[in-house]
Amino acid sequence: MVTFRNVIKDYSADGQTVRALDGVSLEVAPGEFVAFVGRSGCGKSTLLNLAGSLTKLRRDKVGFVFQSFQLINTLSVVENVELPLLLAGNSNARSLSLDRLAAVELAGLEHRMPHQLSGGQMQRVAIARALVNNPKILLADEPTGNLDTTTGAVILDLLKRLSSERKVATLMATHSMEAAAIADVVVELRDGGVAGIKRK
Repeated sequence: MVTFRNVIKDYSADGQTVRALDGVSLEVAPGEFVAFVGRSGCGKSTLLNLAGSLTKLRRDKVGFVFQSFQLINTLSVVENVELPLLLAGNSNARSLSLDRLAAVELAGLEHRMPHQLSGGQMQRVAIARALVNNPKILLADEPTGNLDTTTGAVILDLLKRLSSERKVATLMATHSMEAAAIADVVVELRDGGVAGIKRK
């Protein structure tokens, strides 16, 4: 369970204090898929960053999927996925990574380099890497922003399925109402606060 209780976040810009989040309260259950929508600057990414919490918790319990994939170009597909496990000292890094690649339908491509993949395939690698530590929380910041509509829809379906199967609380920030439509809960943010919540 992810719980936000009256979350407030201020930051300084040009000597002025700006309130990025203004009293946000929300609960996300295991396996639930929640989309945060709203204009740029409404607090979506700030809320995801706060949900990511502290460094050790982020490494062990939280997975991240970014718009720009964030793959390391000098590492192969499987090396990208196993990197978090190697950093954590996991001796089963390779077998676990291959399992996650199979889960995102990339079995057989583990030795390719990122530049040899399509955008959709790169995002699948990013999802496999995000899930390799069996996180309790998955944070996705505009995960379809660099993909065409068809590929984006496939990626969203994959995220939704894996979230449900693995009982991962998934929080996604998106500008796209089409992307948000796949979520169990759509939270509209406006001026740092919750303007509305729509549940399926």
